[in-house]
Amino acid sequence: MKREILITSGPRESRVAILEDDRLAELMVDRPDHRRIVGDIYLGRVDAVLPGIQAAFVDIGLEKSAFLHASDLLEPDEDEDPSEEDEHDEEIPDQESAEATPANGDDQGAKRSPRLGNGNNEPRQREVSSRKALPDIGEILKKGQTLPVQVTKEPINTKGCRVTAQISLPGRFLVYMPYASRVGVSRKIESREQRAKLREMVTKLLPEDAGGMIVRTVAEGVTEDHFQREVESLLSQWRKIKKKQFYVRKAPALLQREASLTRGLIRDLFSDKVDALWVDSKEMYHEVEQYLEQVDPELVGRVKLYTESVPLFDKFGIEAEIKKVFNPRVELSTGGSLVIQPTEALVSIDVNTGRYTGKKDPEKTILRTNIEAAREIARQLRLRDLGGIIVCDFIDMESRGNRDKVLLELRAHLGRDRARTKALAVSDLGLVEMTRQRVRSSLWASMTMECPHCRGSGRVFTPEVVVRRIERTLKRCALEKREKTVCVRTHPEVVLYLREEEPKLLAGLTKASGMEVELRDDPTINPDEFKLMSRPGGRDVTELYAVA
Repeated sequence: MKREILITSGPRESRVAILEDDRLAELMVDRPDHRRIVGDIYLGRVDAVLPGIQAAFVDIGLEKSAFLHASDLLEPDEDEDPSEEDEHDEEIPDQESAEATPANGDDQGAKRSPRLGNGNNEPRQREVSSRKALPDIGEILKKGQTLPVQVTKEPINTKGCRVTAQISLPGRFLVYMPYASRVGVSRKIESREQRAKLREMVTKLLPEDAGGMIVRTVAEGVTEDHFQREVESLLSQWRKIKKKQFYVRKAPALLQREASLTRGLIRDLFSDKVDALWVDSKEMYHEVEQYLEQVDPELVGRVKLYTESVPLFDKFGIEAEIKKVFNPRVELSTGGSLVIQPTEALVSIDVNTGRYTGKKDPEKTILRTNIEAAREIARQLRLRDLGGIIVCDFIDMESRGNRDKVLLELRAHLGRDRARTKALAVSDLGLVEMTRQRVRSSLWASMTMECPHCRGSGRVFTPEVVVRRIERTLKRCALEKREKTVCVRTHPEVVLYLREEEPKLLAGLTKASGMEVELRDDPTINPDEFKLMSRPGGRDVTELYAVA
């Protein structure tokens, strides 16, 4: 499969596009005012401990306190990449809505995990059972206690960010786990011999009692010299973090900031599986070159500086694709379509046959549409960065074998996703329930805002409904007998409807109530709203009479 990475950067925005077989597969946007914080390390202060849900809220200096679950105090599985989150999206409660049980501020004699700071902020080792039983967070953490934590999930909607006490420092080939005790190898390296060789090589290089390491997938075939340099670099980075933690006088405080979007992308994604990396900035081009010359010189030739006058994303047709990302409907080449609707609880995806009706066999028609839909669903989830619970409503299939084919196709294409996914079997109703790792808000949530007209519902009242509301309001106003003359100000479409469809309405109301009614169009008013102004004086009296 052909893969290319495109990076276009400016003073106020950097955008990254990943192309697979010349189609846009992922889009990432980084802005100074919406800086990504996943990977940042803070010295936090425990605000509240909630033994009832085995969690705590930790102040790290952001608007909302961060959520720390007891499972994030444990050492991860041996071959688990700490940069990957749980495959399900766990609900993070608001601190205000959770019933916190305040812990005693005196933490003398409290049990501690290896991440928790004591009087001099030095960690102490803790045995972890092979069954990974959750510790009692009320015994480990106390209110007011300080500990270093790392952000694993950005704030989403009204929820604060999620943090872990199991810190990890990612490098090009290795991930350093200061509080782990083993060397693990990425599960994506399937060869047992290769896994054993890599584990042995890194174990030999890692000083005793220095922590643990995870060997990343890209490290397959890397020499011992490369590992040696990276081990030394990661250990040096950790010593600087610990030194800064020692000198911090008051928590919360930032200890380490994760690499920028583009630098992290080069570190984590750019490998021999990527055909080309295009950048339109000379400064970034030289920066990438210098980095690769140190870690992987063979890749330098794949970095391309784009110098044409036509913008990079326009040249590759990316801008046209970006416009489609925010459309709920996605057309399929067979004539079918997807309708993608994010909601508060989950993301629903509906598959329609559309104009594709096949020729004779309806089951084959449905199967073909569903298989194409499965491919496109996997692509759209990555492209829109949708996460959490996702329900896909495929077209009903009678054959169990056909359902399995669709599920296999969906899982195969989900395998390209860097985020963790899990898709359950197709139900008798054609539904596939799945989850996708959610680290940050989707593009839809981060790049759009609530419509001031519909207030997020996507719908507004029709002019006829607005007119009925105006009529009821005027009748209430007439009953009070406080106003002699009122002016109704509303959207031009409502005024047009009144004059064309119900021209006698206001005259009838004037005659029945004895109150003079004027009508004015106002394009600044929302299509389904109106204002009732008292005359003379122009006082707004809408709230006094408008109930429905």
